[in-house]
Amino acid sequence: MEFFDKALGVHPFSLQLRLDRAEIISGNLANVDTPGFQARDLDYKSILQNIESDISNREGGRFSSADLRQQLLYRVPNQPSADGNTAELSVEQANFAANSMDFQTSLTFLNMKIGGLHKAIKGE
Repeated sequence: MEFFDKALGVHPFSLQLRLDRAEIISGNLANVDTPGFQARDLDYKSILQNIESDISNREGGRFSSADLRQQLLYRVPNQPSADGNTAELSVEQANFAANSMDFQTSLTFLNMKIGGLHKAIKGE
């Protein structure tokens, strides 16, 4: 298992992190009109750096959704609303779209890694 972790690098974790972030942003979008709702997000780069460090230190780089929930940050709105809601429709939509594209990019990298491993195993 350690071989695959090393060979695939951070890509599987990145993919899972993007999925978890999409869920969080979806929650923000669903509550755009909820009075007092506080928008949340993750510091993707910081979490990924920690995972990369764990992988390079052979600690496995494992994380769970519960661990992620502890690292959720509150988003500071560009234009605070009168009802205390910090979710802004345009910001959340832009973040969701960017996260979706990043997910596709991570998936492409992971597929390339797996394809390379497949060729190496077949001896091509």
